[in-house]
Amino acid sequence: MPELDLPRHGDGILPDSAIAALHAAGAIRAASPFDADQIQPASLDLRLGPVAWRIRASFLPGAEADVEDRLRQLLLHTLDLTTGEVLETGCVYLVELQEALALPADIAASTNPKSSTGRLDVFTRVIADRARSFDAIPVGYRGKLYLEISPRTFPILVRQGSRLSQIRFRRGDARLDETALAALDRRERLVDAPAPDVAGGGIAVSVDLSGEGFGGLLGFRAKRHTGLIDVDVRGACDVDDYWEPLATRGRRELVLDPDAFYILASKEAVHVPPDYAAEMVPFDPLVGEFRVHYAGFFDPGFGHAAAGGRGARAVLEVRSREVPFILEDGQIVGRLVYEKMLARPRSLYGEGLGSNYQAQGLKLSKHFRAIPRG
Repeated sequence: MPELDLPRHGDGILPDSAIAALHAAGAIRAASPFDADQIQPASLDLRLGPVAWRIRASFLPGAEADVEDRLRQLLLHTLDLTTGEVLETGCVYLVELQEALALPADIAASTNPKSSTGRLDVFTRVIADRARSFDAIPVGYRGKLYLEISPRTFPILVRQGSRLSQIRFRRGDARLDETALAALDRRERLVDAPAPDVAGGGIAVSVDLSGEGFGGLLGFRAKRHTGLIDVDVRGACDVDDYWEPLATRGRRELVLDPDAFYILASKEAVHVPPDYAAEMVPFDPLVGEFRVHYAGFFDPGFGHAAAGGRGARAVLEVRSREVPFILEDGQIVGRLVYEKMLARPRSLYGEGLGSNYQAQGLKLSKHFRAIPRG
């Protein structure tokens, strides 16, 4: 493998230049040339291959099996993605991704839904051969990658090349402990809270149910039995056809209906400095019966003033569980875990990259256009 342009020592998340070098060295193999915007500051978008399989149930292959071995047991029918196919709600699909890996012995990876995927309530997880956990790629992995897709609220139209998930590469353990995270917050102000709550290796993020700054809106609740959403088309769907706006009505709380899906916003503006990346830790059973933020990657420069992101809120994708749950304004709903970059990326999030959610507030996915209200 050719020499990678990286520090020889140290732990951290690989930046865009290193991802490009991995590809050039054959550590990331692709069925077709990368899209021009496929490499992000600290991650790589993953593209669907030409075939999807409807399967009976989600699965993990386990330490002794490849994904294809289990697929033969679970397959219901095959879909041709070269011309586009509809993925129905409540069904489970598997797609081989166009990207495969032959990682160096000291590089591991992790995956997550893209922001737009999470905001559509499309549940995705990457599976590797012989995997015993989802979304985790061990050091030195050599093999194919597959994406499990399960739309939960809206039926979606996908095709070969659609990008629903993303992958990060890392060397070693780059997470900041509580002491290092508190010190970074003092220097860089990671969230605009007067006394940030740093615990468990993460910094607390709370929900904004005040309606202030959002025209009296608390957020949006997804409608059921809607039309299709084409995941590759921006601004084609009317908000009112898919979402119910939730007004404050003078109360700073929201009752989450069981199995309903909500888009809310964090009370804090989030800042990810250029030499760091962050991830929202998902559902914590200690804070309530709900899950927050399917899409958890925050690239270097998110909310960074020099990259046009002063005041970027974290948009919260919230799904309640089996029982109704009262969410109150200012309640902690998750924690941001920060990791060091192995090197600073060439481009930051929002810096001429066409980033959709820099300087965001309460924002739906890129697929929706607002209807003017008189």
